[in-house]
Amino acid sequence: MGVIHIVGGGLAGLAAAVFLAKSGRRVALYEASDHAGGRCRSYVDAKLGRRVDNGNHLLFRGNREALRYLETIGAADRFLCPPEPAFPFIDLETQERWVVRPSGGPGWVFMPSRRIPGTGPMDYLAALRLFLASPRASVAETFADGGPLYRYFWEPLAIASLNTPVEKAAARLLLPVLLRIFGRGREAARPMIAREGLSESFVDPALAYLAQKGATVHFTHRLRRLVFADARVSALDFGEQRIALAAEDRLILAVPPSNAADLLPGLSVPKATEPILNAHFHLAEAPAWPHAAPFIGVIGGLAQWIFLRGRVASVTVSAADRHIDAPSDVLIPKLWADVSQALQIAEGPPPPCRVIKERRATFSQTPEAIALRPKTRTKHANLFLAGDWTDTGLPATIESAISSGRQAAKAAMKR
Repeated sequence: MGVIHIVGGGLAGLAAAVFLAKSGRRVALYEASDHAGGRCRSYVDAKLGRRVDNGNHLLFRGNREALRYLETIGAADRFLCPPEPAFPFIDLETQERWVVRPSGGPGWVFMPSRRIPGTGPMDYLAALRLFLASPRASVAETFADGGPLYRYFWEPLAIASLNTPVEKAAARLLLPVLLRIFGRGREAARPMIAREGLSESFVDPALAYLAQKGATVHFTHRLRRLVFADARVSALDFGEQRIALAAEDRLILAVPPSNAADLLPGLSVPKATEPILNAHFHLAEAPAWPHAAPFIGVIGGLAQWIFLRGRVASVTVSAADRHIDAPSDVLIPKLWADVSQALQIAEGPPPPCRVIKERRATFSQTPEAIALRPKTRTKHANLFLAGDWTDTGLPATIESAISSGRQAAKAAMKR
């Protein structure tokens, strides 16, 4: 039995390694940096004196690939999971607050206390448009008539899921999100939030699991070049080290699309990217919070979602191209105004804050870019691709990354 080499220690690479190790395969994982997790990790911020995540991620019980991964590495219990799906919102322009409470089946749309203010049961039939949408249709085109449901549901859901402005975001990628979260009953719609941090939930348990299974993990190993011979990869060139691949060895390339394109000339990959803006505020004290889920959706502000973990309030702004170049001293007062209103904190100067800008957080999920997503298998017999940017049929999310890793692992074992 040969070794399956995995280049890239983000969630896609970790998922592939975990799946292979669980199946009893020999695994060698290589990561260019000195840590695993990629864009999904935690660290201690010196300015705040607190451990924070580099970004905010919300999972659902309907994310089956992620849940299977977490159960395998023994980390499913490291998440806060409210007993029922409930999503609090605030409209900063009107100061109106509400909680969306979807339940099993479509019956909840007939209950005014569960649905979005200003909407009626028939408004929710607009979801059928996603089944009929053209492959080239954007979210904005699909729901062109607007209305309260668009402003309070479709637009926030699309921006959070696709990280692309709705005017160009592919409507076809919103359908699997809707089906997985709201189409599988009440249990699937329950949100999952990491209790401590992303590293403690997704990364550290995975590394411990791999060590237990005898897999080898190599940090500070940046792949410089792939060596090809006879329609297969024959060696990995790390600069000072060169690793030859035996005939029975396999390679899973789980790196960002730009890196994959550099290593594989002629590979079709999505090139345009979209940024995400995050900010972490260290509050003087933890505010009272009446909801089981420690987050709130924000309409009409710069902030889109606010997550609360003790004394740290974390803000996410997806599809943030208009704001990504603004200096922190301009962004922080605007974001703090949204946070203080949403969390009902007395007005005052902003507390200590760290702004994090992910300029290439995901590929721009447009209809044109979707057509460029490559398959798992390549023209090279022993080379397979993984990453949230590959053709998983899902938006570029944690669920997509983990799904791609498992797909690549299964393909490598079959080959």
